[in-house]
Amino acid sequence: MKCVSVEFKSNGKQYTFNSNNLELKIGDYVIVETERGQQFGKISAILGELDDKKEHSNVLKIANDKDIKQNNNNIKEAAEALKKAQEFANEYSLDMKFLDAYYTFDKKQLFFQFLADNRVDFRDLAKSLASIYKTRIELRQVGVRDKAKEISGIGACGRKLCCSNFLNDLDSVGIAQVKNQNLALNPNKINGLCGRLLCCLKFEDDLYTEYRKNLPEVGDKIEYQNETGTVLSIDIPNRKYVFLSENGNKMEVKVPFRNETTKKYNK
Repeated sequence: MKCVSVEFKSNGKQYTFNSNNLELKIGDYVIVETERGQQFGKISAILGELDDKKEHSNVLKIANDKDIKQNNNNIKEAAEALKKAQEFANEYSLDMKFLDAYYTFDKKQLFFQFLADNRVDFRDLAKSLASIYKTRIELRQVGVRDKAKEISGIGACGRKLCCSNFLNDLDSVGIAQVKNQNLALNPNKINGLCGRLLCCLKFEDDLYTEYRKNLPEVGDKIEYQNETGTVLSIDIPNRKYVFLSENGNKMEVKVPFRNETTKKYNK
C-alpha cells in the first residue's frame, strides 16, 4: 500500500502512514489513527510504496471543514489547559516550566510538555488536571533542545534556529562531530542558545566527512613536490592545507577530489 508522511506540528517530526487508498496530496489535512488515538495532521510528503515491511497505521480520512474547526477548538482549549497546569504547578510548589499542551483529535488524551532541572513528583498535579478536563492526562519532561525549538531565536550565524526552522528530529550531537569538523573545543563557539552542542554539527557532518577524504591531518609528515614536510593546518570546506617543508618553505596546497598528488609519509 502507498504511504505518506504526516506531521502534527509545523516542522515537527514526520510519521509514516498508509494512504488507505485515499487520493492524497501534500498539504492535505487528515485524520490518522495512532497508538494515542485519533490525531489531526498534515500531509508533508508522498512516499509511495515502501519496502520496509513495517506495519503502518492508516490515514482515516481527509479532514473536512468540521474537522478543521474541531482541531482549532482543541488548540484553543489546550492553550487554556497549559495556563491552568502552570497555575497548579506553582500552587504545589513544583519546579516545572510548562512549554506545550495538546489534545488528541478525539480529546481522549491531553498531553503536556514541561521543563524541569530534576525529576518531579507531579501525581497530585495530574489528578487535579484530570478532575477538570475529564480525560486521560500525560505529562512529559523534555530537554533544553525542545525548549529552544518551542521558543526559537537567532543563532550565532545570524539565522533562525535550525531546530525551530526546519529540523524535524532533534538528534543527539557528540564531540566526535566537533573533532571531525576540526573545530576548537570552545563552548562559546560550538554550543547553541540551548547550551548544548549546535544542531548543525550533526546534519553537516556527512559533508565534512566527504570533504575530508584524502586530506592529511595536522601534524602529518607528507611529501609534496619532491619535498618532505609537516602539515600545519587544514581547511576542510575549501580542501586546503598549509604545508611546511623541511627546507623552511611554507605553502598552501589545494587538494582536488581526484588525481590526488600528495601522499602520507608517516606520523
